[in-house]
Amino acid sequence: MENYFNYFTEIEEHFQQRRGGILLLSTLDWALIETWKDAGIPLDAVLRGIDDAFEKHDQRPSKTRKVNSLAYCSQAIMSAAEEMKEAAIGAAQPETPREKGFQTSEIAAFLRGNAKQLESAKLPESAGISVRAVAQEAASSLRELAAELEAKGVPSRLENLERRLTVLEEKLFAALLAAIPDDEIVTVRAEADRELAPHRRKMPAAQIEQLQKQYTHKRLLEQYNLPRLSLFYM
Repeated sequence: MENYFNYFTEIEEHFQQRRGGILLLSTLDWALIETWKDAGIPLDAVLRGIDDAFEKHDQRPSKTRKVNSLAYCSQAIMSAAEEMKEAAIGAAQPETPREKGFQTSEIAAFLRGNAKQLESAKLPESAGISVRAVAQEAASSLRELAAELEAKGVPSRLENLERRLTVLEEKLFAALLAAIPDDEIVTVRAEADRELAPHRRKMPAAQIEQLQKQYTHKRLLEQYNLPRLSLFYM
């Protein structure tokens, strides 16, 4: 993916620049960016969509209300992505990845830091489900990956490592979701529904569903002080 490891930060900075002031992105905003990343939407399409949304907003007669969420730009971003996709049909475009040049020591330290956080987290338990065991297994895998990197060096492309980290995080979240009381999950999903309510008419059902999952994922990891394992969070 283009700008693979800068995807989050470049979107955040561009949105803040167009808005004309620093605004910390909400949990919903970060979940929305994750949705675009997982859907393979190019960074250029997201940035173009943000520009288009703000240009339309600036043309409105009354601009007393500022844009306070990336969700406002969602429809314009999807349109920009479709336009870019149509423009690329029939044209062979060579990949030109511009991945951030991480050092072996930086990645290894990130992996070991996450392993330590997993081992010290206070996690819920329920009959037949041991989140602690899953977290310990993930921590062990992270330490092995760190040792492997130090022995072999950073590969030219990091997608394979990123995929392995994604699998570890998904297993951890699945165990966490299974062990948490239903009432707790309902509360988080109700919170997601409240934040999504103003934007439902602007998004397709599939995107709403994905956003709810991403939001729940992020909130529960935060609640139990569990790290994000992706290299995006280095």
